[in-house]
Amino acid sequence: MTRAQQTISIAMLLSSVYLACFMEVVSFPEKIQKEVIPVLPFWALVSFGSYLLFKLGLGVFTFNDVPEAHKEIMDQIQQARKELQANGVDVGND
Repeated sequence: MTRAQQTISIAMLLSSVYLACFMEVVSFPEKIQKEVIPVLPFWALVSFGSYLLFKLGLGVFTFNDVPEAHKEIMDQIQQARKELQANGVDVGND
C-alpha cells in the first residue's frame, strides 16, 4: 500500500466515524452530541495547525545545531564563488 493510499484510507475511516457520530448513528449523551461533536473538525484543524507551527518553530530554533550542514553549505558557496570568478563574474568577498 502506498503512502497516498494509506492516507486516503485513514481519512475515509475518520470521516466515516465522524459522520456516524454527527448523524447520531452512534449515540452519545445529549450534551456531547450537541456541543462537542459539531466542533470536532474545527478542533482537529486548529490542533493540526498548532502542531505544524510547533514543528516549524522547533526547526528554526535548532537550525544552528547542525554544524556539518553549515560547513557543507559554506564549502558549496566558496566553490560557487570560485567558479563564477573563473567565468569573470564579480561576486564580492563578504
